[in-house]
Amino acid sequence: MGCWRVLGPVLPLLLLLHPPPSPACPAACRCSPGEVDCSERGLREVPWSLSTNTSTLWLGYNFITVLGPRSFPPLPGLRLLSLPHNRLELIHGRALLGLGALQDLDLSHNHLSVLSPETFLPLASLATLNLGSNRLGELEPALLSALPQLRALLLQDNPWVCSCGILPLWRWLSLNREKVREKSLLLCRVPEQLNKYPIMAFGDESFRQCQETSLSSEQYITFFIIGPFSFIASIFFCTFMGSVVVFYHSLRRESHCWRRPRICRVH
Repeated sequence: MGCWRVLGPVLPLLLLLHPPPSPACPAACRCSPGEVDCSERGLREVPWSLSTNTSTLWLGYNFITVLGPRSFPPLPGLRLLSLPHNRLELIHGRALLGLGALQDLDLSHNHLSVLSPETFLPLASLATLNLGSNRLGELEPALLSALPQLRALLLQDNPWVCSCGILPLWRWLSLNREKVREKSLLLCRVPEQLNKYPIMAFGDESFRQCQETSLSSEQYITFFIIGPFSFIASIFFCTFMGSVVVFYHSLRRESHCWRRPRICRVH
């Protein structure tokens, strides 16, 4: 008992001198409570040794090119993820699993040209998405519709292809104008005659020809099924007609020979 009385006042002092170990901080990064800054560290992939308590993660100005399946450890408290000025070309459909609480995602100034519709499905809480200054020529509206909490979308400075293929995205943007930031910088790149033309300035009449000439999915299926059969049928028909013509000429020749056998013998 006397020993415990002596150690009682000493224990708090020992804890102060030797505090419990803090969550690991990646060697190349700077860490503070809830925040990890890995900017400008020459990283080629996301550090894995991140604390589950991380709420803010800065990864800008590195050399990350791909976010593969589960590129991030489970970070249930992550609210902000910043990845601008990398070399991102591909984001796997399962790359962002485990980031369900994420609210702010910055992917600007990268090399993204294609995004699959399932890319952002795990991000049910995402409110701000920055895809500006990438290489996007078009974007599936399903990718944006999968974000029920989206409040701010940045798509400026991309090489948008303003053909009939951009009609679905234009419709989504028109119905969600209040969510689109930097509208004046959302410009067409091709075709040449529409270069630097604002996408948001289009109206329904701009796509009238697309709507008149576009085919439904059932029409496309019918076309692709009937097309090959029509081609094969035409070959058989031509072969049949050629055989009929040859047969007809043979009959005529035989009939002619029957009437004038001397001529046929000469030929």
